[in-house]
Amino acid sequence: MFDPGWNPLHGVPSYPAERYGALADRIGGILQSCSDIVLVQAEAVVALEAVAVSLARPGLSALNIVTSPYGGWFGQWLRRGGAAVRDIVTEPGLPIEIEAVARALDARPEIDVLAVVHAESASGILNPLPEILALARAHGIVTVVDAVASVGGHEFDVDELGIDIAVIGPQKALGGPAGLSALSVSRRAWELILSDGAPRDSILSLADLKAWLDGGRQALPGTPAPLEFFALEAALDRIEGEGLEKIVARHALAGSATRAGLTALGAGAWVPAARASNLVTAVPVPQGLAPAALIAAAGRLGVELTEGVGTAPVRLVRLNHTGQRASFQTVLSNVVAYGAALRQAGHACDIAAAAEAISAAYSR
Repeated sequence: MFDPGWNPLHGVPSYPAERYGALADRIGGILQSCSDIVLVQAEAVVALEAVAVSLARPGLSALNIVTSPYGGWFGQWLRRGGAAVRDIVTEPGLPIEIEAVARALDARPEIDVLAVVHAESASGILNPLPEILALARAHGIVTVVDAVASVGGHEFDVDELGIDIAVIGPQKALGGPAGLSALSVSRRAWELILSDGAPRDSILSLADLKAWLDGGRQALPGTPAPLEFFALEAALDRIEGEGLEKIVARHALAGSATRAGLTALGAGAWVPAARASNLVTAVPVPQGLAPAALIAAAGRLGVELTEGVGTAPVRLVRLNHTGQRASFQTVLSNVVAYGAALRQAGHACDIAAAAEAISAAYSR
């Protein structure tokens, strides 16, 4: 007899164990990595904490680049495990200067691990990853890169860049589910992870995931959530259908068109193009205006703008063009709504010129 309270989402079959390995290989293709790919049954913040927990121990020395709250959390997790951590903290909302990294490495040549976020959704900035990794390689340092807000939106080649641990979540530029994440782990990173004292029997244990690799990549530890894995598989189908290069190009165009629109509007973006994320564009709010008021005014037009995260005392509003939002329609509505909000607050801006600039960017 049919139960009217039954929902098909509650009766999803188990994800076939033999397909986990195929998922990992497909993610390896996106990351352009021949290193081991492991799947984490949680959002990317959990994967990042798992990396820190699995690396941290007394005697480990780390250089941690902090350009958002995420970098701050990573340093805390390392310290909790007994590691000696030096944070390099940037000015609020700004990317790291490569000279600061070089000075820190020269001052402490014994560093074992360097951690950095590639692109920051919190402030719409892009850290100089190739230059940072080149310095780390020259010092023989194991590198950890948070690529959650960059993979799919920027060129990201793990093997070419020489990244030891890359952490991704598919929910941003890749347009996949938020409840899963993945890591690329190099051989020398495994050597550091599996040295004496590696945590075991924990959702935060990468050593347990190494056992999954060594055991033939069949059933994952714990009780996997089948909906998330089926959703990831569907997202990978779509990504492969569109093509990763086209996805990256679509985000690059959305970022450049947004900046062109803001410039024509008379607002201007927070950082220049070379230092900007392709997923989120931040704009500084004029003096005397409250970000919340501008966000509310845009919301009344049906457009969601958000405030910068962890960027105080800088006051930033973020225009989101991530995933499906990396399109002409969203870019246009974001900039026009921001311009309309400025006008309502008494600031002159040229909305028509902004719309023309965006249209021109998409017509090239």
